[in-house]
Amino acid sequence: MPPKPAEGRGDKDIYMTASTSTGLRVATAMLFCGASVPAVAQTDLAAAASDSAGGTATTEEAQPPEASSSNDGQIAEIVVTATKRETNLQKTPISISVIGNEALRERRVQSLLDLADGGVPSLRIATFEARQSALTIGIRGIVPLDANQPAREQGVGVYLDGVYLGRQHGLNAALFDVERIEVLKGPQGTLFGRNTEGGALSIVTRAPTGRFGGSASASVGNLGAYSGNLHLDLPARAGLSLKLDGVIQHQEPITENPFPGAVGFGYFHRKGGRAALRWKPASNFTNDFAADYALDKNSPFYSQLLNYNPNGCLSGGSNTAPLPLPAGSKCVTPGTAFTGTQGTIRPLLPGVVVNGDTLMRRVDIPVPQKVSRDRTFGFTNNLRWSVIPELELRSISAWRGVDVEQYDNSGGAHRVPVVNLTAACTGANCAFSRYSLADLRQRQFSQELQAVGTVGSLDYVAGLYYFNERVSDDAATPNTLGAVATVAGGVVTGATYVPIPFCTGTNPITANDFVGNAVRGCNIDRASKVRSRSYAAYGQVTWNATDALHVTVGGRYTIDKKEGELLASRNIDYRFDKARAAANGYKPLDEKWTRFNPLAVVAYDFSNRVHGYLKYATGYRAGGASSRTSDYRAFNPEDVKSYEAGLKTEFFDRRLRFNIAGYLMDRKGSQVDLSTIQPTATGNFNNLVTFNAPGTTKIRGIEADVTVSPFQGLQFGASYAYTYTRIPPVPVTYTAFCTGVAAPSTACTSAGQAINSTTVPQQFFIVFTPRNAASGSIDYSLPIGSSETAVKFHLDGNYAQATQAFDQFAAKADASFIVNGRVSLTDINLANAARFTLSLWSRNLFNEQYVYRRDPSNSIPAVQTAPVTGVPNILAVGNNGGILGDYGNFNTPRTFGLEASMKF
Repeated sequence: MPPKPAEGRGDKDIYMTASTSTGLRVATAMLFCGASVPAVAQTDLAAAASDSAGGTATTEEAQPPEASSSNDGQIAEIVVTATKRETNLQKTPISISVIGNEALRERRVQSLLDLADGGVPSLRIATFEARQSALTIGIRGIVPLDANQPAREQGVGVYLDGVYLGRQHGLNAALFDVERIEVLKGPQGTLFGRNTEGGALSIVTRAPTGRFGGSASASVGNLGAYSGNLHLDLPARAGLSLKLDGVIQHQEPITENPFPGAVGFGYFHRKGGRAALRWKPASNFTNDFAADYALDKNSPFYSQLLNYNPNGCLSGGSNTAPLPLPAGSKCVTPGTAFTGTQGTIRPLLPGVVVNGDTLMRRVDIPVPQKVSRDRTFGFTNNLRWSVIPELELRSISAWRGVDVEQYDNSGGAHRVPVVNLTAACTGANCAFSRYSLADLRQRQFSQELQAVGTVGSLDYVAGLYYFNERVSDDAATPNTLGAVATVAGGVVTGATYVPIPFCTGTNPITANDFVGNAVRGCNIDRASKVRSRSYAAYGQVTWNATDALHVTVGGRYTIDKKEGELLASRNIDYRFDKARAAANGYKPLDEKWTRFNPLAVVAYDFSNRVHGYLKYATGYRAGGASSRTSDYRAFNPEDVKSYEAGLKTEFFDRRLRFNIAGYLMDRKGSQVDLSTIQPTATGNFNNLVTFNAPGTTKIRGIEADVTVSPFQGLQFGASYAYTYTRIPPVPVTYTAFCTGVAAPSTACTSAGQAINSTTVPQQFFIVFTPRNAASGSIDYSLPIGSSETAVKFHLDGNYAQATQAFDQFAAKADASFIVNGRVSLTDINLANAARFTLSLWSRNLFNEQYVYRRDPSNSIPAVQTAPVTGVPNILAVGNNGGILGDYGNFNTPRTFGLEASMKF
C-alpha cells in the first residue's frame, strides 16, 4: 500500500479549488502564496493526487478521499502528492501554481510558449532571440539570458513525468495529454535538485486507466490554423493497460515573406505521438513505461526595426578627429567612459521600413528562410513497489534526446551588418541579411531511486540520483543578400537586392563529423561538445510534533562534472590548428563542483482554515563555459539562499480563499553576459562572454492570490507577483588595441606603446522579470435543463510591467495586457455515454500588440578597438559605423477559432 496521507506537510504541493454545478464539476487551479492561474478542471482532475516526482497518477490515487466538491459552491479541498506523498493543499508549506488539463484547454495552451502571456505572474517564458525552437524560462527572477549553448545550464528545472530535461531546446514541442503543469517557486534543491535555484516547472501527463475510453478534438482558426488531438485508453488485459496519444498543430506564417521558395515568419507545424503502458500485477506494484516522439517545424518571429538612430549619434569621418559627446548624450555603450565618437552612420537601405508601433505582416525586403526542425524523443520507466506499510520503493529511469536544425534570418536588413550604399556597390558585394544557422544534438540518461514512507510521527523521503548528458552544437552566420546600387551620374539613386550564394564552399571544417546539416559548406563561427554528469543523494524528514506543529528538514549533496571542448571558432579548427587556438587563449573545460543544499521549514496550523510557515532553502546552478567566445571562457556556479514566509487562509465557509507569501533571495556568483555581434569578412560572429558578477544579487518578492466562489457555478480568481531584482554594479575593464597592432597587450608593450585600458562600473539587469505582474479570471457555468449540458464562459486577463530583454542594457521592451476568452456548449449527451462539446475561443482577444524583446545593440556605438588617426591607442571613443536602430519582436496577434471535442 502507498504511504499513508500526511496530515500536515510536504515540501511541494498543488493548490486547487473546485465547485459542482448540476453534476458538472468546475475546478479552478490556484496558486498558493503566489501567482495563480484560475482554471476549469474536469472531474478526473482529482487525479492531481498523482506523484509529480514519479510522473503519472496511479488508479488508486485517481479519486482521493478529500477531492470531492460540495454542492453549495464551496471551494473544495484537494489532496495531492507532489511531495511524494498525499497531502492537503492548504496545509502544504510551499508557493506553487498548477494549470490543470481543462485550464490548458480554456486558455488554448498548445505549447509552453503559450504561457508567455503571463497567466502565472511569477513564471516568465520567452523565446531565445526570435526562435520558437528554444525557450527562456524563469521563475522569481532566476532567468538566464542565454542557456542556448551546451555548457550552460538553466536556472529553472523543467521536468516531464519526473524526468529532468537538460536543454531548453525542444521545450516548445506540442503538449500531449497533459494532466497538469505545476510551477514550483523558489529553490527546489532538496527533492528536485539539478539547476532548480529559481524553481521547477513540472509537466505531468495522464496515465492509462485500464478502461476503454478516450477523447478527440479538432479545431480550425485564423492564420490558416488547425489542430487535432486523439487520446485512446484500451481495456486492461493480464494486468497491462495501454494508452495512446496523438497530436497535430499547425499555423501559417504571421509575417509574409515573398522570397521564392522561402517560408514566412511565425510559422509552426507540430506533430507527435506517445504510448504509455502500465503493468500492475499486484495491488502494491505498478510499473509505468512511456515512449514519445515529437517533430516541431517552425520559423522565427519577424525581427523588425523599431526606430532609426534613437540615441542621436553623430557621424564623423573615419579619418577625422573624434567628435566630442555633448553633455547628457545617450550615444554611449553601457559601462564605458566615452568622451567622443567616430565613424559614419549609414543611411537606411532603400525599401527598409521602420515600425515600432505595430507588427509587420509582410517583410520589407524578402530574405531566404528555411524551416527549423526540432525532434524530441525518449522513454521513461517509472516503478513503484509498496514493500510494507512504512516503505514504498520507486525507480525513475529515462533516456531522452533532442535534435535541432536552426534557420533564423528574421532580422533581414534590420540588424548588422550595416551596408554603406555607395557607387562601389555595383555588384552583390555589399552584403547584409545575417542568417543564423545552427545544429544541436543532445542525448541524456537519468536514473533516480526513492524510498518514501511514514514511521510514527515522521514522514520521510530519501533518494539517489544520476544524470549523464552529451551535447554538441555548431553555428554559422553567412550573409544571404547583396545590395546592388543604382547609380546615375555618379550618384546613388536606389538599390536592388539579389541573393548571395552561401554555404556552398569546400570548407574543410564542414567535412568533420561534428558539423550538422544546417551549417555544411559554411565558415564556422563555433562548434563545441560537452559531457555533463551529476550525482546526488538527498533526504527529507517531516516531524509532526503535534497536530498543529510540523517541522521539516532536508538536504541534498550534489557532485557535478563537466568536460567540454571548443572544436572550432571563427573558422579555425581547434583540434588541428593548436597554435592559433593557443593564441586565442583557448583552454578545454574540465571542472568538478560539489554542493550541499539544505532546507528547513517550520509550519503551524493556527486553525483548521489558517496555516502559516517559515522556510529556508538554498539552490545552485552549475558553472560551464561559453562556446560563443574564442577562448571558451569558463565561469563558475552561482548559489542562492531563500527565506520565505507564507500564510494560507479560508473564510466564509470556504467561499473565500486568500494566500500570501513574501520571500528574500540572495544570489552570489550571478552568471551575467556581455554580448556583441562582430561583423567579419566571412560572416558575423556572435560573441558572448559569461562571467560571475561580484557581490550579492538581491531578489525580493511578494506573491498573493485570492479565489472567490460567491455562488454555485461562478468563480473569480486573481493573483499578483511583485519582484524586485538588483545586481550590484560590475567593474568591467576595456582594453584598446594599440597603433598597428591587433594582438595581445604584450605586443603593444614590445612595440613601445602604452596599454590603454579603463575600468568602469556597469549595471546589469535580470531579464524578462517585471516588477509588477498580475492575472485574473472569471469562470461561469450555466446549466441547461436537467442534464449535464451547460453553457460555460471563461475570461482571463494578464498584465506584466515592461522588462529588460538583455542583461547589459537598461532599455526595456513594452508592458503587456493580454486577454483570452472561450465560450462553450459543454457535455451534450450522445449515444453510448459519449459527450460532445463545441467551443469558440480567442487568444489575445483585443489584439494587443507589444514588443516582448527589444535589442538595442545596433543603436549604440561599438567599443573602439582600432586606433584613431593621429590619436593612437584611444579607448574612450565609440565607433558609430554599425549604428542602425533598436530591433525587436512583437507578440502573436489575435488568434481565434472553433473547436469541437468528444469524450467517450
